[in-house]
Amino acid sequence: MGAEQPETIAAIVAAHRAGTRTPAETVARTYQRIRDHGDPAIFISLRDEKDAIADAERLATADAARLPLYGVPVAVKDNIDALGFPTTAACPAFSYSPARDSTAVARLRAAGAIIIGKTNLDQFATGLVGVRSPYGIPRNPIRDDLVPGGSSSGSAVAVGAGLVPLSLGTDTAGSGRVPAMLNNIVGLKPSLGMISNAGLVPACRTLDCISVFALTVDDAALALSVMAGPDPADPFSRDRPLGALAPLPASLRLGVPRNGQLIFFGDKESEAAYADALKRCTALGATLVEFDLEPFYETARLLYEGPWVAERYLVIKDLLASAPDAIHPVTREITAAGARLTAAETFSALYRLQGLRKIAERTFAGIDALVLPTAPTAYTTAQVLANPIELNSRLGTYTNFVNLLDLCGLAVPAAMRADGIPFGVTLLAPAGRDAMLASIGRAFHADTKLTIGAKGAAQPPLAALATSTGDDIPIAVVGAHLSGMALNGELTALNGRLIEATKTAPDYKLYALKTTPPKPGMLRVAAGKGAAIDLEIWSLSPSAFGRFVSAIPAPMAIGTVRLADGRPVKGFLVEPEALGDAREITAYGGWRAYMAEAATA
Repeated sequence: MGAEQPETIAAIVAAHRAGTRTPAETVARTYQRIRDHGDPAIFISLRDEKDAIADAERLATADAARLPLYGVPVAVKDNIDALGFPTTAACPAFSYSPARDSTAVARLRAAGAIIIGKTNLDQFATGLVGVRSPYGIPRNPIRDDLVPGGSSSGSAVAVGAGLVPLSLGTDTAGSGRVPAMLNNIVGLKPSLGMISNAGLVPACRTLDCISVFALTVDDAALALSVMAGPDPADPFSRDRPLGALAPLPASLRLGVPRNGQLIFFGDKESEAAYADALKRCTALGATLVEFDLEPFYETARLLYEGPWVAERYLVIKDLLASAPDAIHPVTREITAAGARLTAAETFSALYRLQGLRKIAERTFAGIDALVLPTAPTAYTTAQVLANPIELNSRLGTYTNFVNLLDLCGLAVPAAMRADGIPFGVTLLAPAGRDAMLASIGRAFHADTKLTIGAKGAAQPPLAALATSTGDDIPIAVVGAHLSGMALNGELTALNGRLIEATKTAPDYKLYALKTTPPKPGMLRVAAGKGAAIDLEIWSLSPSAFGRFVSAIPAPMAIGTVRLADGRPVKGFLVEPEALGDAREITAYGGWRAYMAEAATA
């Protein structure tokens, strides 16, 4: 593939593992693409190329099969901490140097990713347009008169322009979805708490989530699997096991708004593109089910008309007081209103939101997912600069309610309009259905046969899904291989599938071993003389199981673990002689609980 053509994560990792290209060569090509593209407004800070290449060269000694993002260049929105880069949130006066990576970035690096730079954004992640930054306006690579979309403007453009195959954004009100549509890429907004927000500069702390931009749904889902998992450093983190991609669900029911409820602000081409997208859903086998969109619109109005603006105010109140001119005037106007909200208004809005959440729950009772326009229309930079608040608000018509209602979302390209403006749809479902949305979205996107990003590259064929066979072998994990923990990537890199979370029989003791990274050791004791220990059961193919087990270092061992319901399963145990200086932690009931307390100690 030519140097100008973007490649997916899957293609890059496959080339690295096959030895047809090295990670260092891929990183060098990334920097050449950045120079050739010539848009200084995409990155706020860019890592020194020699340093990034040296990082990539160090991967030569790593086990490529165990690194799902082996040598993949990644860009990070500049409100997410990455060690070695200042965090600015697009406000120079706010800038600081973080002492450590955010949890999301640390997990990407552990999976083999190379962080190459921090990207531009609407200041303090306030906006859906991408024009509210002192670092300039990134050029939309599809049509340069259009806004790039925000607030994750630089991250979306970096992927759309083919500079990197993966970037991190954030999404509070649509910042991971609107820019995806405007750059003809995939935007994955996970369930709240699925990716840790530790190391994220908050916009609305109760609603924020780190999001993913990629060229394909499979790539986005892979990145999510690497970062997902609870984190004791983030009090808003949730333990949400991520399911596996699956074939398009049978008897799929997709919700569409009642006749007359959709808003396109007079944009007939977007209206027609949405109608075509619904026809595509039907052709793929889905049944369309009408639902009432009005409660969702009402929820959206709460975001900026209600007390959540006060959360934005909390982040920058000191800067507003000491150096108000350091804040973008539009951001300042929106955020300053948060200082005037009362506690009574806050509780009133919370009560109404709870009622709207119950309405949403009933809506999803007979619907698998909603399918909505990602945005009702698109605007040029000139239009937005002339009318910044109203046009920004219009772009959030179908996005502002999502996190308030605790939904997950997946924005996928749906069409390229005759006027050269991309159009996309977003799939929405209750929290925890992320894998289901990805399973639907990958089939829909592939069926469009659209090119990916802005460079005209063809979509790769859909990869075959990892399917369970009668030969697959279950394995019980109790420590660092649990979802979201330090070594979970070793399972996902082998196409391991999470089967269930359960407990052992009350016949085990758990110990904290003095290893790096920290690991527990589980010891079988006399029946009823121990405790039930939390664990997960994963499934591996026979060859993957063999590779996994052969790499397990002492004092860990694989033996037979008895589950609470009496089933035997192969799983991790510890050699007893290794427990001399280990601390018994049985009382915690599992490794997650122990690590959570250790993180706060």
